[in-house]
Amino acid sequence: MVFDLSTTDELLATTRAVRKRLDLTRPVPRELINECLELAVQAPTGSNSQTWRWVVVDDADKRQALADLYRKGAEGYLSAAGEQTTDAQTQRVFTSAVYLMEHLHEVPVHLIPCVQGKPEDPVPLAMASGLYGSIYPAVWSFQLAARARGLGTALTTLHLLHAKEAAEILGLPDDVLQVALLPVAYTIGTDFKRAQRPPVAGITHWNAW
Repeated sequence: MVFDLSTTDELLATTRAVRKRLDLTRPVPRELINECLELAVQAPTGSNSQTWRWVVVDDADKRQALADLYRKGAEGYLSAAGEQTTDAQTQRVFTSAVYLMEHLHEVPVHLIPCVQGKPEDPVPLAMASGLYGSIYPAVWSFQLAARARGLGTALTTLHLLHAKEAAEILGLPDDVLQVALLPVAYTIGTDFKRAQRPPVAGITHWNAW
């Protein structure tokens, strides 16, 4: 199997956290979400656990309820964080995050990645690393698959400040742990670019720090 590296690299490098360019008016077919999830569950998991679970929310009332929780968790954080940064790129990120907070209820699909088998606190570092390391690769695979199909996503976690209320809205069993909320919509345009990042040579250490 030979991959087209230019296409693959472009997909990896330009899959952005999309907020302001989510199309709030265009429905997303359920079959398209299922296609992306079929690819997501091919991601590796710790100990072959396969404990990822997915809650897809396209009901308008439930999206509104989740968006209300997100706003409750986000308002103070985003306001304080936005005031403290002077970097132009970071400021743009916070501006777009505020936009998402204000429009989250309009995004046609909310995806809640979960893990079945919620550990008891306190969670040892090795267990926590394995737990999240088993769900986030699948989340990223979903985001890449969505991008390839003209959909935009953003990994958000601020609703987790009110995770108990969100669990009640979603009817989650007690042993299911939410890890994020991804707004999913078609994007307005597809001309996403690479972000400014520090040179790898300055943040990479070989054999020792």
